[in-house]
Amino acid sequence: MRITYVLAILAIVFLLAGCAGMSRTEQNILGGGALGAGLGAGIGAATGGSPAAGAAIGGAAGVIGGAIKDSWEKDRERDYYRDRGYYDRGYYDRGY
Repeated sequence: MRITYVLAILAIVFLLAGCAGMSRTEQNILGGGALGAGLGAGIGAATGGSPAAGAAIGGAAGVIGGAIKDSWEKDRERDYYRDRGYYDRGYYDRGY
């Protein structure tokens, strides 16, 4: 029983470390897919359906949700800088 806990903790550590080099877009899409797959599997099992089908449908919906969230965050960030006049001052015209 103790070895199961150790393996679970190691798996979590490796999964979290694997996401460290991802871009924000990749993290949003992967996070949405993982959350959707987990919820879909749980709902599929709770309703007497197929957990695998629930995970597949939930994962696909989560990926779409993660992509929408990422697009919304980028628009919000762009609006923040535009409303404060950073684009008018030439900060973003220098090529970096």
